[in-house]
Amino acid sequence: MEAAAVQEQSIDSLASLEERITRAVQVITNLRSENSQLQQRLKGALDELKSESAARHEIETRSAQIHKDKDELTQQVKRLSEELNDLRGERKQVRSRIEKLLSQLDLLSAS
Repeated sequence: MEAAAVQEQSIDSLASLEERITRAVQVITNLRSENSQLQQRLKGALDELKSESAARHEIETRSAQIHKDKDELTQQVKRLSEELNDLRGERKQVRSRIEKLLSQLDLLSAS
């Protein structure tokens, strides 16, 4: 009987070991699956990051160009404004001269 008890205990130990190995295999399988999913998520996140980074770079480039264009347009507006003021001053001088000439003509025709 003792031999039967030892054999039964040995079988129980073997069954327990087999059960632990089976659980370990399941845990490893689950961890591998989870690892694979996490790697796929990481790859997706990295791809998205690259895409967003490229988009940001393009936006920054466009923004720099817009600022450059704005500065150039501001300078052009300032230059054109000054030119317009100069032309208005010249027009005023021409008008004044024409008025003087007309008044001199009036004096000549009156005499």
